[in-house]
Amino acid sequence: MTGATPVSRYPVPRLEDLPSDIRARMFEVQDKAGFIPNVFVALAHRPDEFRAFFAYHDALMLREGGLSKAEREMIVVATSAANDCLYCIVAHGALVRIYAKNPLVADQVAANYRKADITPRQKAMLAFALKVAMHSEEIGDDDFATLRGYGFSDEDIWDIGGIAAFFALSNRIANMISLRPNDEFYLMGRVPKPK
Repeated sequence: MTGATPVSRYPVPRLEDLPSDIRARMFEVQDKAGFIPNVFVALAHRPDEFRAFFAYHDALMLREGGLSKAEREMIVVATSAANDCLYCIVAHGALVRIYAKNPLVADQVAANYRKADITPRQKAMLAFALKVAMHSEEIGDDDFATLRGYGFSDEDIWDIGGIAAFFALSNRIANMISLRPNDEFYLMGRVPKPK
């Protein structure tokens, strides 16, 4: 519960009632962030799906490759904006601000990546990500050629598409359950951390 507004339409389990591996994952995140993001407590409603979701999330988002952490998070923000997913725009926008060390870029990417203060390479990446998220049936060889022209490898292109597709799923679940962003996310990366 954040304030008087529920985290989700579905019951949020008590931490002490969760399987030990899920509790451990939540405490690991809490140690890093200072709080447990609501996506963890909401998805814990279904432990098997929680495990599968975060295993795939980690395989995509923590993978070594040609995309920076900030670029991976930009993909999430741009596609989540197209899918009207408040939780992912706010939560992953915070991560974009932190990884990019730029307090403005996440809002720009969420509103209109084409006008954001990002590189042409990143704009091409986001154009492809949005095509995967919204119009995957239109993807053709020319899309791959464009991305290769910006220096993306075929594995990088898979990463872009995989992140966009995974978060299209995530956006739909978050919207269905009315997942509320933690208040902490709104200020992250906007103001210097207190010392």
